[in-house]
Amino acid sequence: MKEFIKIHQNDNVAVALTPLSANRTLDVDGTEVTLREDIPQGHKFALTDIPADAQVIKYGCPIGIAKENISCGSWIHTHNIRTGLGDLLTYTYDRSVTELTPTAPRTFRGYRRPNGKVGIRNEIWIIPTVGCVNNVATAIERKAQKYVQGSVEGIFAFPHPYGCSQMGDDQENTRKILSDLINHPNAGGVLVLGLGCENSNIDVLKNYIGDYDPKRVRFLVAQESEDEIVDALNILEDLSAYVGSFEREDIDCSELVIGMKCGGSDGLSGITANPVVGAFSDLLISKGGSTVLTEVPEMFGAETQLMNRCEDEVLFEKTVDLINNFKQYFQSHNQTIYENPSPGNKKGGISTLEDKSLGCTQKSGSAPVMDVLSYAEQVKTKGLNLLSAPGNDLVASTALAASGAHIVLFTTGRGTPFACPVPTMKISTNSSLNNRKQNWIDFNCGTLVEGDTLPDLAEKLFDEVIAVASGKEVKSEIAGFHDMAIFKQGVTL
Repeated sequence: MKEFIKIHQNDNVAVALTPLSANRTLDVDGTEVTLREDIPQGHKFALTDIPADAQVIKYGCPIGIAKENISCGSWIHTHNIRTGLGDLLTYTYDRSVTELTPTAPRTFRGYRRPNGKVGIRNEIWIIPTVGCVNNVATAIERKAQKYVQGSVEGIFAFPHPYGCSQMGDDQENTRKILSDLINHPNAGGVLVLGLGCENSNIDVLKNYIGDYDPKRVRFLVAQESEDEIVDALNILEDLSAYVGSFEREDIDCSELVIGMKCGGSDGLSGITANPVVGAFSDLLISKGGSTVLTEVPEMFGAETQLMNRCEDEVLFEKTVDLINNFKQYFQSHNQTIYENPSPGNKKGGISTLEDKSLGCTQKSGSAPVMDVLSYAEQVKTKGLNLLSAPGNDLVASTALAASGAHIVLFTTGRGTPFACPVPTMKISTNSSLNNRKQNWIDFNCGTLVEGDTLPDLAEKLFDEVIAVASGKEVKSEIAGFHDMAIFKQGVTL
């Protein structure tokens, strides 16, 4: 196993792949570098003297500015580097698009719905319109497990705190996210559970759902029912019979939509897991499929790379709006745009937002950007899509599911047990995390610095995604974890 890596030939830092002790002398591209202090795994050390106010280079790009003179062999982190990012920027389109070469088709075993959509799970979802009926929804879920039989793979409630006392965009976002989940093809059947007096009541929500199959989507207003749990169970018995009529069949993987997310990142995220996910994304797109990248605040610093990969200038302008609208959102709340990375990120070796973003965007691979989606907007264009959502893990992952993602690939250097409404596959950036948290981690990319190659790991990940799409449960599904969260921006009445 390599002990360190210099990612790009122009970098003036290297990254420790394993803890390195002070006073060790390392050979870096033929130059001897003596470490002045201990370097934790995932953290950076200087390959040359870096004067105060000079750029620190990683991934071949600036990741910050030296706060002080940094000597060769010194540990580089938040104590001696600061962000070099400004606020709102003016961007120029410098198109740099690489078209992917098509590759051989591949199939998975999925569920074809009557409306032509494809699901990878055959579940029944209970969607509350408002937080007031959350406990009722979870009680129904518990009592309904007797209907999980045959090809019915699960019955799950998705409680949330919203649906009433909301205004403006918040109210719209709640209605759109709920309607997106109601229409998601991983749900063979849906019970929409309302209270009756809420802003986003069932009659209102139907305007957002659009056309629906009454055999698949059923509604219950709790205030209009003498015993809403009994009535709900009767509905679920009917739904289970309907959902149980579906069977898996061979479906071309061009129908797959895969969301890409990272959380609890470390200094290895941009070196191992995120590049592997990026190579996977390219592979799926080369077979006609689609991927979705989100976490807009974590694009700050690497956004020009995505902008220049836009298929045309219209998409470039949409990406500029995607970035600057999020910056304005921060400013409207009197918050610092670049208050990032998180404490866990810093402990893992990420020092600035540029450092984080250049690693984060590795998940996008090299494919052209084919569409830019608003929050709660669904994928409609094949290829790489950018989606507006914050960095928060639960909110962003739910947004990916709502956009139509069948699976979310979630890279992590520190681990997390959570899951969103669709299978959430945890991908470790380092082998130590994989070995410690076998109950969380589904796929290990730490082996990329232990001898495995990027193409081989991308193929292995592709095989694992096909297996999950064909019914293999991820660790969070086995644990019974299903969470959702909706983006809140404004006033609560």
